[in-house]
Amino acid sequence: MSGSKAADFEEFAHARSSQLLRTACLLTGDWHLAEDLVQETFGKLFPRWNRVSTMDAPMAYAHTTLVRTFLSARRLKRWSEHPAEELPEPHAPVDDDIELRLTLLEGLARLSPADRAVLVLRYWEDYSVKETADILRTAPGTVPVRAKRALGRLRTLLGTELRAPAAAC
Repeated sequence: MSGSKAADFEEFAHARSSQLLRTACLLTGDWHLAEDLVQETFGKLFPRWNRVSTMDAPMAYAHTTLVRTFLSARRLKRWSEHPAEELPEPHAPVDDDIELRLTLLEGLARLSPADRAVLVLRYWEDYSVKETADILRTAPGTVPVRAKRALGRLRTLLGTELRAPAAAC
């Protein structure tokens, strides 16, 4: 890869890493696993950057790679890291609704990876049904059904006392 293409990739990675990290954090439920997932995604993108950089939407390709990497790793049981017994000091909350955010993240973590992926893509990332189906490699008719069932499971897990979840992340 030429120096300019490598520089283009580095610029893309710096500009888009926070967006990918947010999605990865929602998918994994763990900041450190999310960082690893984003790193693995960039590792998969770099060798293909000549082709990816000429696409109409390289970020969509990166997002698809991230979600598929997450689902593949969960399916193959490759998540070998274990949480530490002591957590580091948390960062200062960005907003006052941290309890709701933590409750939602805990609820997402208790869903299956496929349910979590469909909710994150549809409601936090605001992908269309077709885009979500393409990323998840499923039929478009499956997405609304899975989303409805996943929302039902999430509501069961969280109870009825919470406000609308879409505003949390």
